[in-house]
Parts: sequence; C-alpha cells; structure tokens
Amino acid sequence: MRFTVLGPVQAWVNGREAPLGPPQQRAVLAALLLQRGRPVGVTELVDALWGEEQPSDPVAIVRTYVSRLRRVLEPDREPGTPPQLMLSIADGYALCIDESALDLAVFEARLAEARGLLREGDPVRASELLRSALAEWGGTPLSAVPGPLAETERSRLVELRLGAIEARLSVDLVLGRHEDVVGELTSLRTRHPLRERLSELLLLALYRCGRQAEALEVYRLTRRMLVEELGVDPGPALRELHSRVLTADPSLSLPGVVVAGGGGDDVDAIDSDAECFGWVPDRETGVDSDVSSFDELARHQEGTDEGAIMVQPSQLPAVLTVFTGRMAELADAEALLWDKRRPAVVSISGLAGTGKTAFAVHWAHRIASRFPDGQLFVSLRGVDSGITADPEAVIRHFLEALGMSSHEIPMDPLAQAALYRSLLAERRMLIVLDDAQDSEQVRPLLPGTPSCFVIVTSRMQLQGLVASNGAHPLWLDLMSSDEARDMLARRIGAARAAAEPQALDTIVELCGRLPLALAVVAARAAMHPCFPLSAIAEELTESQGSLDAFADGDSATDARAAFSWSYRALSPGAARLFRLLSLHLGPEISMPTAASLAALPPREARTFLADLARVHLLTEIAPGRFVFHDLLRCYAAELVREHETEAERHRAEQRLLDHFLHTALGTSTLLAPYRETVEPPEPLLGTTPEQITDMQGAWGWLQTERRILYTTVVQASTGPFAGHAWPLASAMVPFLDRQGYWQDLLLTQEAALAAARRVSDGTGQAHAHQMLGFTFVRLQRAQEARPHLERALELFTFLGDPLGQARTHRILALQDLRAGRYEAAYGRYQLAHALYERSGQLSGQASVLNELGWIHIMLGWFTQAVDYCARAITLHQKSGDLMGEAAAHDALGYAHHCAGDHATAINCYQRALTPCRRIGDRCLEASALGHLGEAQRALGNTEAARAAWQAAVSILETLDHPDARRIRASLRLLDQP
Repeated sequence: MRFTVLGPVQAWVNGREAPLGPPQQRAVLAALLLQRGRPVGVTELVDALWGEEQPSDPVAIVRTYVSRLRRVLEPDREPGTPPQLMLSIADGYALCIDESALDLAVFEARLAEARGLLREGDPVRASELLRSALAEWGGTPLSAVPGPLAETERSRLVELRLGAIEARLSVDLVLGRHEDVVGELTSLRTRHPLRERLSELLLLALYRCGRQAEALEVYRLTRRMLVEELGVDPGPALRELHSRVLTADPSLSLPGVVVAGGGGDDVDAIDSDAECFGWVPDRETGVDSDVSSFDELARHQEGTDEGAIMVQPSQLPAVLTVFTGRMAELADAEALLWDKRRPAVVSISGLAGTGKTAFAVHWAHRIASRFPDGQLFVSLRGVDSGITADPEAVIRHFLEALGMSSHEIPMDPLAQAALYRSLLAERRMLIVLDDAQDSEQVRPLLPGTPSCFVIVTSRMQLQGLVASNGAHPLWLDLMSSDEARDMLARRIGAARAAAEPQALDTIVELCGRLPLALAVVAARAAMHPCFPLSAIAEELTESQGSLDAFADGDSATDARAAFSWSYRALSPGAARLFRLLSLHLGPEISMPTAASLAALPPREARTFLADLARVHLLTEIAPGRFVFHDLLRCYAAELVREHETEAERHRAEQRLLDHFLHTALGTSTLLAPYRETVEPPEPLLGTTPEQITDMQGAWGWLQTERRILYTTVVQASTGPFAGHAWPLASAMVPFLDRQGYWQDLLLTQEAALAAARRVSDGTGQAHAHQMLGFTFVRLQRAQEARPHLERALELFTFLGDPLGQARTHRILALQDLRAGRYEAAYGRYQLAHALYERSGQLSGQASVLNELGWIHIMLGWFTQAVDYCARAITLHQKSGDLMGEAAAHDALGYAHHCAGDHATAINCYQRALTPCRRIGDRCLEASALGHLGEAQRALGNTEAARAAWQAAVSILETLDHPDARRIRASLRLLDQP
C-alpha cells in the first residue's frame, strides 16, 4: 500500500491505483494523511473541506466520504469486521499506516538523513539522498484538492520543497559542481526573485566559475528588486557574501578536501562553506534555522515548470528595405551601447512625420542580436488621447507574449507589473515603446533590470523620463537636404532623379524635408513613371496649404501639401474610404470591416484599399489588414469632419458596430449553437457582416479581432452606441470563457453592465449581471458572484424570460456545487430543468441532466451519475446538439473512471471525440483527450496515455489555453519512476 500527497492525492492498494472518488473525498483522505496517524475530529474535517461556506449537513457528508474510503482502501475486509486502516477514535478518525507508505514521510526522512550525513562530513551520500528525496515529488502538492486546509498545506509543502532544493544545491557547491548548477540556479532565481537564499547560491556559484562581474551584477539586481518591491535592503548574509566577493576573499574558494564516505575532519570546512550559502542546519534538530516565507509573486509562480524556458518573442515590425539617411543619428545611437555607462532607456523624440518609428525599428533590427531573449514592440498610440494604450493592458499583452496564459496572469494590476518585471529579470531583451504620450505612460512598462534595453519614441521630449529614469534623449530632426534627395532617388529611381535635379530640390523643399511627406510623394510619383518631376513639383506648389495640426508652429514641416497631392489624385471612392477609415478605433483594420464602414461591396473596398496602400496613405501589414500612420490618421480625421456630415459619420460608426456585432453573433452561434442569445436589431443598410461558416474560422476571427472587440465594447459603453455594447460583450462570452480569457471577460461585462444601465435596458442588465456572476464563479470569487446572480434572476423573472432564469439557476448551482452545497445545487438544477421543460428546450434539459450527473460523481454515487449522463446523451441526440452529446459522453466516461471501470471510461471518451471532431470543437476534444489519458494511465497503458495527452497539449497550445500547463504536468509524471 502506498499514498501520495506530493502531487495528486493517490493511493495504491494491492498494486493497483484505488478510485478515491471526487475531489472533496480525496480532501478527507489528505487531511488524515497529513496528520500521520493522529486523530482528526469531524468538525476539523468539516473546517478543512469547506471553511465558513458549509453545506446544510456537513457532518453527514464527511461520514459518507469516510465510509466510502474505507471500502476503497480495504476492499477485502469482511462485512461487519472493524476497519484496520481508517479507525474511529472519539468524535473523529485516524489513518493508521506505516510511515514508509506515505511519500511525504519518505521525503522528510531522507531529508533529515541527508542533513545528518552532511554534519558527519559525507556530502556525496548527502547529495544522493537529497536527490532521492526530491524524486518523491510528482508535481504541485495536493493537486486539485479543494478546501482551506489543502490551500494552507500546499504553500507549506512547496516551501519545504524549495528548502530541499536549496539544500541540495548547497551540497553540490560543496562538491565543486558550481558549473553544473549555474543554469538551474538562474532559472530558480528568475521564478523566485525575492528569495535571497537563491541569490546567495547563484552569487557563489558564479564567483567560483570565474564570473565575478556577473556575480556582482546578481547582487545589484537583487538589491534593486528588494528595494523597489519591498522597500528593504538585502539581509546580512547576502550583504556579507557580496562584500567577500568584492574583495575576492580566499575563503570563498572550494574547501581543500572533499571526502566520500565520512570522517569528521572536514566538518568545519563543510559548515563554513554552508554558511556562505545561507543554509546552516541546526545542530540539535537538523532543521533549517531560517526558513523564509513565500512572497506573493513566488506563490503565483509556484506551479511553473522547474527549468521552464520563457517564450522568446520577436515582435519587431518588418524592417523597411528602403530606409536611408540618418547615419549621424545611428552612429550616436550605436555609441550608447558601447558606453560603460550605457543607459537602460533611450528616448527618441521629434516632430510628427520625421520617421521616429522607422528609425527606431531600423535601429532595433540592427542591434537585436545583442538581446538573445527576444524583442517586444507596442504602439502606445500617444497621438490620439481617445485611444491611447493603457499601460495595464500593455503589460498584460507583454505577459502573454512572454508565454503567460491569460489564466496565469494575476488580476491585480500591481501583481501584473511585478510579474512582468520578474520575468524580465536577468533576461537580455529589447523593448520598443512606440509613440508614447508622456513619461507616465512609459514608466510602468520599464523593466527593473539594466540587462534589458528600452527604446521609446514620442513627439514629446519626455523630460520626466530623462530626469527620474535616466533615459538618454535623442532628437530626430528633419532630414538634411542631401538625405532627403537620396531618399527620393532610392524610391523613384536614381536615373530619374539625376535627370531633373532642380525639380528634385523643389520637391524636397515643398515637402519640408519631412520623411513621411517625402515617402507619400515618392510613392505617388513611382506610380506614374512617365510624369516629369517638374510637373510633380508644379502640382505640389499649387496645392501647398497649411496643416496646422501637425506643423508644430513651423511651416517648414507642413505636410498637407504632400498628403493632399496624393489624396486629390485618388478616385472619389478611395478618397471617401480614406476619410471614413479615421472613424475606426484601430490600430488595425481588415478589408471586410472597411467595406462595412464605407457601405461598399467587398470587391470595391479591396480595390480602394490597394490604391491607398500603393500611394502610402495606408500600410498593408498582413494580407487584408491595414494600418494608418498616426499623422495620416489625423489628416483623414480632419477630412472626414470637413467632407462628411455629422449624420453621415454617425451612420458609418453604426455600420462599423453592426459589422462587429453581427459577425461576433455568428461566431458565437458556431461556438455555442444552443446557447440563449439576444436578437439584435437589423444591421444598417450597407453593412456586410463576415460570413464565417465553420468553428475554425470562428476561433480565428475572434482571436484576430479580440483586442479591437474589447476596445469597441468599452468605447461604445460610454457613447451614443451604448445599446451595441452589451450584445457585443454577450456574443464574446463563449470564446473568452473557453479560451480562459476570464480577465477580458470580466472587463467587457463590467462595461456591458454600465452601457445597459446607461440606456435603461433591463434585458441587457440581466445578461450582464448573469455573465459577471458567471465570471466571478470562474475566478472563484464567490462572494462577488452571488449578488450579480441574484440580481440577474430578479430581472429575468420580471422580464418573463424562462431561459434566462434557467441559465442563472445553473450558474448558481455551479457555485453551490463548488462549495460542496450539493443539496442546494440539486434544488437549483431541478428549477432550471422545469423551466427548460416548460419552454420545450431539449438541449437545456439535457445539459441539466448532465450537470446532475456531475453532482452524483462528486458525491461518489456513480450508478446514479451514469444514469443521468446516459439520459443526457439521449436527449442531446434527440435535439441534435452534437456539442452537448460530446460533453455528456465525456461526463459519463468520468463517472465510470471514478468508479474504477477505466475500460468503459475509455470507450465513453472515444465516443465523445467523434462529435467533437465532426463539429470542430477543439476545446471539447482536448478535454476528452485529457480524460482519456487519465483512464489509460490508470490501466497502466503508459504509451496510450502519452499519445492522448500529447494530442490534447497540441490542441490547447494552438488555442493558447491555460489547461495546456496541467496536461504537460501529467505528461511529465509519466516519465517519473
């Protein structure tokens, strides 16, 4: 018999894994195992499982769990004979097992023995025992076990493991293995940057590798992070070690003798060395005398894979092949990187249109190889305060780019910022922050380590960044006349430029040596190679005006002549589209969206967009996706106010919202065809929503447009189109929920509720309250969920909407189920089933039956669970709901799996996969594959389990789903003895 708590809670009886039942039943077993034979009162078990939110009769439920566990753990016990393992003692229970049967006891025994061997002067055997002790771990301790006790014990056990890892690394350093441990220490320190002991170990390892400068840099970064994050200096042990490294203290060298096999002569040398690591065992107990607690960030990262490699992003835009000039500025910029006092931030400022972004991107590509951990890029959109990028949103975007799934990103903005800085610690990354509005927008995005290099562009000089953050300012002025002529020559052809030097000079002068204006004119001229340059110069002279909004008071930078020259050459349709595109919230716009915005047939819109790209009034960054330069967006915005009436602009904005709303509703129907939806108003004439016909297309469109949809909901909630905000937010729910983007889900629903209240829409308020409650349930914030759900139920009842009521009852039941309030959940599901039955909604009835099956699985009543799930399958088949049928087969399989019938479970999971693949539901397919792997593993079919889990991970990684991490952890367990 064997039990594990250092990973999933599991038991093996007679050589086979025992079916321990639902999570809360496992929690009872875990509570008894952790007490190591000491009795635990029933009230203690109740508190351990539920805390303050207890079901109606918790004592009875606990006794039921104990009874079932007794049957599972002693399957051969004769009826009527007393149990031998789980004994009743007073008003409680005790689990009597041999210490060697519990992985935690084995781990602690080996740890204590290793410390004893170290005191005796035998580091070799101590190292072997520490490795053997750590091999007992199978992942996150008490994995998937609910309840307050499990949460507390999980933190304690993770801390215990970290202490053991530090002890093993300390011994490795005693044994001269400093070269071997540097990589592991660097990885651990990145995940636990505030843990000083890891910094001490890394400091000493680097020093012994002859890397004194890097060792000192570790101290500097650690001190900086401690001061910035906690407001404290490093502890005395780390400060002393730093001082000894500075002076090259000879005592930091390896001890002269390392003995394999013992002998007390080296005890003092080993203890002296151990003191350098900050690990000094108590000579009486053998236990660490100074065990530090986890900080919040470390707790957040405790589940990350040991040795995991951060994703290496490469976000720089494509390099401009015709970039020319700016040689002096590039030389100045390059010199900064070779300066011993190299700044961590460079601020590139200049007038609008001087080519700051092109310069920054060109320079970033030149130096990217010096930053092997990747490049991050974002446009902060500082030119337009209406759509300026929020630093918190940028940090979330960067965290995702660095490999964090949405589910792993903490909700608190301060925690997000701390995590961002921690992930960048010790990384050599290049970060480009384009078009900043001011220093305050930039400051939260700066990493806390000088190993990263930040390039910021802005029209403002960002003096605050220079003064408080040590940024080095670079001013990008107008091009010189020679550079401007060279730029034109490269774009229109050297021979053509040389043939008319006087006309070339006139064009340069009329464009004010402004790179953007020169690029626009050059593009237009290149499209008409037969036009003499003198004709182009004459036309520019005639059209010269005053672009006051962009001239910054200097007529030499007046860009309107260049823009208007290209603009007036457009066809009327392309010119109108150019104007209307400024109404899009950006930063990117697709061809179908542009067609709806301007009420154009798609083919005509495609032609006009190509025309605009050819004359550089737009840039096509991907097939069918376009962006404005900020200066051109402002120019188009002036034109749209001048040429389009307020009513025409209002209709264009409505068509844009109608396009997003109706396309999103179409994708929602594909992802959740039987979900209750709201009928939107007919789209305005001229709107052409995208016709997406399959689930893959729906996932792709939503992923591509996810950020603009979020921005649209938030912006619309406060403007004249608030009535569009909540239906659009509702349409996004299936995608955001199943992708694990629960933070986005929360923010969009908060905006939806505000919008519905603004227009006094009771239906919208009911749906927004419902989805906010659902999101808080997902986020396990029960106290915040309940008021929203109760308000939603009131509103749906008042509106006479039985489907809305049923859905809300189901979410309330889910909350009760998670809290262990099974009777309350059962009652809610009965109410929901009655509402669906009265409405004739077969799919809803079937879903409730399936959810009732899950209740019985949690209670361990597997025969009843199988019956409910089978009835759900029949009803789903009758209604034609393939997605619901797949989910019910998956639940039926889990019921058999928990009952120990793994062969039948495998058959159910395989039957779930068929409809999943038929309809293309990749999320459900991955769920069924994950469960299939568990059943195969339970039967000992290791390779079949591996194949199922690898297929699941492949799908989840494609979808960027947080469950990929859990399945990867299961795969690693297969390779452990």
